[in-house]
Amino acid sequence: MLFLKFILVGIINTLFGYCFWAFLIFIKVHYALAVVISTIAGILFNFKTTGTIVFHNKNNKLLLKFVLIYLIIMLLNIIGLKVSQISGYNLYVAGFVLTGFMAVISFLLQKYYVFRGSNYEKN
Repeated sequence: MLFLKFILVGIINTLFGYCFWAFLIFIKVHYALAVVISTIAGILFNFKTTGTIVFHNKNNKLLLKFVLIYLIIMLLNIIGLKVSQISGYNLYVAGFVLTGFMAVISFLLQKYYVFRGSNYEKN
């Protein structure tokens, strides 16, 4: 149930990030700046929604750990795509498959590193 909640919040976070980026583009912000701003906003939004809704933890001091997990997931994803490319796999398929793996790894790292000791199991 906890992982399902994590996935549903992830979908909400993705929609938020995309809509915020699209809004910035709509108001004529340069696309590169829009990516930077929406990524930062997305990470902050994701931290609050994942922490509060999934792990029932509102401790803002965990933000650095959360960002480090984001960086680890990003690097693992890049490595996975590079290995897939070298191996001759279709990058679209590889990216799709890696998304599932990255979600599981992200969930586990957040559960056992970022939000460990939270009250999520009681609710």
